[in-house]
Amino acid sequence: MTTTRGLFASAAGAAAAILLTMAPVADAAEGQMHIAFGDIATVETLGFQIAIERAKERGVDIEVSYLKSEDIAAQAVVGGQANVGVGTPYAMLQKVKAPIRIFYQISALRFFPIVNTEFYKDWKDLDGQEIAVHSRGSGTEAIMMLMAQRHGITYSNISYVPGSEVRAGALLQGNVKASIVDSANRKLVMDKAPGKFVVLPMEGVNATDEALYANTDYLANNQESIDVLVEELIRTTREINANPAVVVDLRKQYNLLPELPADQEAEITSYFEESVASGAFPSNGGSAAAAQDDFDFYTIAGQLEGDPASLQAADFWEFGPLERAVAKLGSE
Repeated sequence: MTTTRGLFASAAGAAAAILLTMAPVADAAEGQMHIAFGDIATVETLGFQIAIERAKERGVDIEVSYLKSEDIAAQAVVGGQANVGVGTPYAMLQKVKAPIRIFYQISALRFFPIVNTEFYKDWKDLDGQEIAVHSRGSGTEAIMMLMAQRHGITYSNISYVPGSEVRAGALLQGNVKASIVDSANRKLVMDKAPGKFVVLPMEGVNATDEALYANTDYLANNQESIDVLVEELIRTTREINANPAVVVDLRKQYNLLPELPADQEAEITSYFEESVASGAFPSNGGSAAAAQDDFDFYTIAGQLEGDPASLQAADFWEFGPLERAVAKLGSE
């Protein structure tokens, strides 16, 4: 049997190995961009991948490394081994004072806590029990910690298992009894084992799931490349929000995730339809209001410290790229 700790060790080890082989890019020429994505490439990343291909068509030389851990992605950006990261590095920004800023909100948190009903029925049953989340400092961990606080419970241990589909597989195999997954894998788990699992209720969570951030020097010195990327992200997001089914055609056009299993391929449209309906993809790429939502959520969840009303968006975000893109494309 593969344990959750073994899964995490394998994923973290592989990600660390990739990080060690990534050459420093602090002196990257204009038009070059190395992105460290703190997750693996799956159906839920297709919108991002489509926007990357479109930015490449406009002359931005982009390389993406999928590192499976937001921590390692952030380390790559701070250490100069990547120019741009994907994740929610609020804790690093506040506690380490890292010279990075968030500049684009890719998606809002839309996750589903799931438990095996043979062992648990509600949140109270998780008191003193083990759970599995994506990675340390991730939105999935923040949600589960917030729910623990709201329901007055304490987990015995938190296992870090990168990849929503990996956690779904662990649930189905019985290696994990309580976890949190995205909508596509919630449906997968429920369809594969009807009646065996239940989604626990979760209310009042409105915060960033994935965001783009970069070293402040890179943002200042590579404005044209950043602007092109932000414009294509907004264009792609708006296209998907208008017609979620377009992702299937665009995936084929750009030959993305060519080895995707047939059962997951069939779920692309339903995943994006559900995500769009839930408001997961912001049409304008974020705002000061989105930053305040993040302060409220991540403070309660323990990722940020202090009074959320006293936190300043400028200490965490750089809104210049968004403001230029929305001025060019119009607001929605």
